[in-house]
Amino acid sequence: MAKLILMRHGQSLWNLKNIFTGWVDIPLSPKGMEEAIEGGKQFKDIPIDIIFTSTLVRAQMTTMLAMMHHSSGKIPCVLHTGEGKLDDWGKIYNEKSAQGTIPVICAWELNERMYGRLQGLDKGETAAKYGAEQVKIWRRSFDTAPPEGESLKMTAARTIPYFEEVIIPHLKAGRNVFVSAHGNSLRSIIMDLDRLTPDEVVSLEIPTGVPIFYKYDKALFTKVPA
Repeated sequence: MAKLILMRHGQSLWNLKNIFTGWVDIPLSPKGMEEAIEGGKQFKDIPIDIIFTSTLVRAQMTTMLAMMHHSSGKIPCVLHTGEGKLDDWGKIYNEKSAQGTIPVICAWELNERMYGRLQGLDKGETAAKYGAEQVKIWRRSFDTAPPEGESLKMTAARTIPYFEEVIIPHLKAGRNVFVSAHGNSLRSIIMDLDRLTPDEVVSLEIPTGVPIFYKYDKALFTKVPA
């Protein structure tokens, strides 16, 4: 049996300002940093074998802060496989030092939904302009995309294959996996794990900095308490 921990990044500075963020690379707010640390404390005694995160800084900051108090004392180490000099020159040549790290893999497939022409817009002002119901459809529906952006269905078309092809093999091998990602990339994965319908996923809210736990056993995922 293996364990899967999913956590949305802590509050970002644009979450704080109520601005659509998407793929704009905005860091955490002070509150978001605290959320990441507190979220990590909830699984500090669960061994973590490998970490996956997105290529966006708010998720990567959350990864590092969440692991600060981990009881293993191991240090998250970002891998740069296939990235030229970062890969060639970033190798560890001491086995003891290598054993004191946890590999971190950054994948664009785990990035937030791309919000298209909404990115950078104030959510309240956008609702006033287009109507609250239209904005809700853009934000929460399964297959309606914002202008020039991704729908949740389109997001799932990249997150779920990556999850199945790259992350699940580690769980099958008995490794515990921590995934630090985003509201909509995680919604798409949880929709698949919990077998939610497009209507049910509309009401799925994932709070910032709160870990969600699953056990993986005999090819089945079961949500479990902390």
